Amino acid sequence: MAEGEIVYFSTKSENTHRFVAKLGLTARRIPISSDEMLCAPNPFVLIVPTYGGGEQKGAVPKQVIRFLNDADNRSNIRGVIAAGNTNFGAAYCIAGDIISAKCQVPFLYRFELLGTQQDVDNVRHGLERFWTR
Repeated sequence: MAEGEIVYFSTKSENTHRFVAKLGLTARRIPISSDEMLCAPNPFVLIVPTYGGGEQKGAVPKQVIRFLNDADNRSNIRGVIAAGNTNFGAAYCIAGDIISAKCQVPFLYRFELLGTQQDVDNVRHGLERFWTR
């Protein structure tokens, strides 16, 4: 995947981190601490969990909002993948919908919690195709 990289956010639950680790691709993590800031100088696909317990408000983690509020970071986002919980109903993976609309990038994939092996395979192969098209 030479064309772009993965940037992701994961809390202390580590669900998104475990999913990204299973991909076996180089990835950079948005810090949990608000004292630190990640700079993404290259094109990237963002992998983000959905918060908010089924509400649109609060669905995108504050750290991700802060990261994307940086104009340089925002200019390099090329797509978004979201994790969520089907218990959220219509708000399942809504963080991906919100980021896709605000940043005008494609919502590439959604998966539940830490994903299945099928999700890992789909994302890995999908990213390979995405970066080579």
